[in-house]
Amino acid sequence: MPLHIAVTSPGALRERCQATTAHPAAETHTAYEPGAVIPAQPWRPLTEAAARALTPPPAAPASTLVEIVRPPLPTGDRLDDLALPLGDTHAQYIGQALAKPNMPTTTDNYRDGRLLGLHLDNWDKLPYERKHTGRRRLALNLGPGTRYLILGTLDAQAVCRATHPHDYALRYPHTDDYRALAAAGQPIHVLRIRLAPGEGYIAPTEYLLHDGSTEGQDAPSAMAFWLGLWSSGVLPSLV
Repeated sequence: MPLHIAVTSPGALRERCQATTAHPAAETHTAYEPGAVIPAQPWRPLTEAAARALTPPPAAPASTLVEIVRPPLPTGDRLDDLALPLGDTHAQYIGQALAKPNMPTTTDNYRDGRLLGLHLDNWDKLPYERKHTGRRRLALNLGPGTRYLILGTLDAQAVCRATHPHDYALRYPHTDDYRALAAAGQPIHVLRIRLAPGEGYIAPTEYLLHDGSTEGQDAPSAMAFWLGLWSSGVLPSLV
């Protein structure tokens, strides 16, 4: 399924959301891995029609939905059990990531420090036929600055079919599939959604192209992350 956002107020989504396309980073962008896909400039307001198209169909499984939410705030220094009351007793705290100000994308490769660009996570290592069933990521912006969630509108299964038309069913969808699509000149549409401190998201980051961003911000921001199998609507929606 393509990107679907659980929305009760399209106006609230449009107020915090912008759109653009993504393309391969130029070779002169040495901070990025070769072939990395990054957002193009400029970002544009999200149109009413585009916001309506993001509405999920009634049968959309929770595992494919994006939710913009207000997570519970941590008490004390413990973050590992913050997600336990949300319905998955096996939810996993996977740590924090601090992003410097004014970064168009934020995730780097821990092996060499180069930025990944927009990417898929692969915690669950799911094959093509099960890629849409993975755990979703819960994220909480701990501040002090605002940051963005960037999301691709085309899901990993669709991209895998496009890049491997003859044997996609035997594949494990990967970031490289999106990179191949972008290198071939195919447009990849992306959104960015603003998250103030104390705000967050639940998203299928194994299924949708994504990254964080602090572009245009003058303060760093830390995010805390969990993985779990949550029903939709377990946290108050901001949109």
